Amino acid sequence: MEAVAALKTARPVSVLPFRARSVLRDVSRRAPACSTCKLRGVCMSVGLEADAMTDLEEIVTPAVRVAKGETLYRSGGRFTGLYAIRLGSFKTVLLADDGQEQVAGYHMPGEILGADGIGAGLHDSEAVALEDSEVCAISFDSLQELAREQQAVQQNLHRILSREIVRERKIMMMLGTMSAEQRLAAFLVDLSERYRVRGYSSSEFVLRMTREEIGSYLGLKLETVSRLLSRFQREGLLQVQGRVVKLLDLTTLRQLVEH
Repeated sequence: MEAVAALKTARPVSVLPFRARSVLRDVSRRAPACSTCKLRGVCMSVGLEADAMTDLEEIVTPAVRVAKGETLYRSGGRFTGLYAIRLGSFKTVLLADDGQEQVAGYHMPGEILGADGIGAGLHDSEAVALEDSEVCAISFDSLQELAREQQAVQQNLHRILSREIVRERKIMMMLGTMSAEQRLAAFLVDLSERYRVRGYSSSEFVLRMTREEIGSYLGLKLETVSRLLSRFQREGLLQVQGRVVKLLDLTTLRQLVEH
């Protein structure tokens, strides 16, 4: 529990006075078994042999729960380790000096949070649970030591860092070159593929972020997101009921992104 204990005792940076403090709750005192986790194909343990898997399990803390709306780590907070999402979903948020928020990412089971803190030793974003969620914490010091001993673990660590770089470049390209309708179509197509890889439905899912948060992520106004969703529905590309979205024509959505 080294990473979690450090997070519990560290003094969080105050950014907005109405925000609750980070609260992590133990789910189990037994370490989660990476070898039997259904997300091992997309998480830190992907492709590991039995000995490397055992070593990894020894440095993963018992799963902890983060309730909806609670913060896993804060902007400016001390970096102690990485967090693998076991259940639920998170948004990562950048905070401007005036307190304005910019949604930087949407993260789902099997994905790793916290890599933004590796360089400077401090997080430059905060991660907020969009629903009741669970994460497995991994001490970065222990992970580095294991990576020096196990080449497969080192490769997985490099893969995660590379994935973060690619994700940031895609966001920059999307915001710099795509029209509003292309941005929303790209967002929906990306969600579809990520859910498919995890064994979930690629055509029907719940939008955990609000339309305002989606707009912040895509660089669009709330009204634009709502208008485009209504337009896509009229054109038969999707159906929207509350936060549940059913994609009816993925081919056309992909074509929108490409043209």
